[in-house]
Amino acid sequence: MGHAQRRLVSTAARLATSVHASNIKVFPPREALAGPSASSNTKTKTPSPTPSKPTFFSAETWAALQPPSTAALSTFIHRIGLATTVTSTDVIQQACTHPSYIPLFEHHNPKEPVPASNANLAALGNSLLGLFATEYVNATFPHLPTRVLKAAVSAYVGPTTCAHIATEMGAQPLLRWNRTPNTPTRPAVLHADAMASIPRALTAAVYQQHSLAAARKFVHRFFLSRDVDLRSMIKFRDPKLALRETVAKFGRERPVSRLLKETGRYSLTPVFVVGIYSGAEKLGEGFGSSLKMAEFRAAEDSLLRLYLTRQPPHLVQLPSSTFSSGVGDIFTAKGNAVGSYTPGTMADSEVLYGSSGKTGLRVPGARTRAVTEVEEGLEELQ
Repeated sequence: MGHAQRRLVSTAARLATSVHASNIKVFPPREALAGPSASSNTKTKTPSPTPSKPTFFSAETWAALQPPSTAALSTFIHRIGLATTVTSTDVIQQACTHPSYIPLFEHHNPKEPVPASNANLAALGNSLLGLFATEYVNATFPHLPTRVLKAAVSAYVGPTTCAHIATEMGAQPLLRWNRTPNTPTRPAVLHADAMASIPRALTAAVYQQHSLAAARKFVHRFFLSRDVDLRSMIKFRDPKLALRETVAKFGRERPVSRLLKETGRYSLTPVFVVGIYSGAEKLGEGFGSSLKMAEFRAAEDSLLRLYLTRQPPHLVQLPSSTFSSGVGDIFTAKGNAVGSYTPGTMADSEVLYGSSGKTGLRVPGARTRAVTEVEEGLEELQ
């Protein structure tokens, strides 16, 4: 084996994660070893009067053009639990074909039919993912602010999450795509972008092949069953002022700060524990090395307890459950909806004096009022 062949074989070994093993058996191809004139001249041992142009072979391009085998597609369907929902491997192959692959295929195979890409499926699946995630987050956390709701939906079904889920599914060997640079009219296509299109296309394929209920079940199984830290998405500039405005909005008594515990007041490392009460009800609790820090954390904890109130799982009702559970799209499917639906009450859940956006703007004199409230709270604690 010559040096060129050894390099091609080593390149094929590195590409083994993206090329099926059945294609490695025929690697390297005939055009990668020698041109047609070179093979004929070797037998006759006579120089050719018109030397042929050198053949340049790219193992990466060859690997990108190889279609996945039927066995790999069938294995993937059974691995993700869609064997009874999506019966055709052609649909899975289309879901794993990114639109960036089409120009590459047309350039190297101009006479062959162009394969179908997942452009339309990914667009439909992205809308379905947004629908299912929005209704789930809104029904599970009814008091969540709008900005945090959008951030939570992105955390559940955003591009990064879709790319990670596609990797966990094992879709990387089935992906067909081509890296393209950034242009003035369109952004660059990276590997993460191509991987993120696979779960979106699979969601749309389940919806088209079966029903909306099956697509929602697929999304809940792979996306919405994950834990997302919503606590870190809510920040406050002045939680005590925001708490006072929130308590007044709900018609409750004015919040009062009380010192619950303390240790080492006159030492270098004091610790204070402060609780905030509205009447006889305790809203939140916080600790700190100073009274001001403990009160700040207690007010923040009170707001988080309100906005992160979670509905019990057995009481969560989704608006999409009102659609028909029959096979087909929502316009032509026949059958009754699963269960009954009672819409929840929509409340004012916006956070005043937040960490960003227009909610963080203060009215004239608000800073003075906030300082006065802090000073009053410290006097009450002392």
